[in-house]
Amino acid sequence: MARIGLTGGIGSGKTTVAALLADRGAVIVDADQIARDLVEPGGTALGELVTEFGPRILQADGSLSRGELARMAFGDPRATERLNEIMHPLIRAEAARRLAERPDAALVVYDMPLLVETGQRDLVDLVVVVDVPEDVQVDRAVRLRGLDAADVSRRMAVQATREERLAAADVVIDNAGDPADTVRQVDELWQELVVYGLGPSDPPNTVPG
Repeated sequence: MARIGLTGGIGSGKTTVAALLADRGAVIVDADQIARDLVEPGGTALGELVTEFGPRILQADGSLSRGELARMAFGDPRATERLNEIMHPLIRAEAARRLAERPDAALVVYDMPLLVETGQRDLVDLVVVVDVPEDVQVDRAVRLRGLDAADVSRRMAVQATREERLAAADVVIDNAGDPADTVRQVDELWQELVVYGLGPSDPPNTVPG
């Protein structure tokens, strides 16, 4: 089994690249989905979050109010740190479990926005960074995801810098241009993985960009 770490800042298009890899036969382990699972009622993290941030983060049905948690956690550096101290070890442990249970023949992509920041390089064999300039990150997050520009800037401030991500990269996907160019780069990456024996031996046919 080959394990690929896929990362990129907010608005970089990392989710798009993950979908392209999935289309070609990769198995995706999604850190964001793991985080959502952990905070479901009965999930491992929810009780710890309530203990730390109080019952105000719960909705009437006992589920997490993500908006309220974000408001409390990202408005104060110490609160952000406490959120990370609770969530990151749990996400890492669950990701390691899911990566280990995949078929030996699979190419597994660990889709993790904070791969660099949380020191999870050791969980993967190769780091792929989806890269765009910072002004493109902000524009896409606001225009395509409907986020507030100030909120995007706050999130970027607690993520690794563009330079730090690029320094950790084994492969860089430049997603600042035409979507067809991103497809071409993913195809090239996929073919290299297959040639070097890291991917499935009989991948689906793809259309070059």
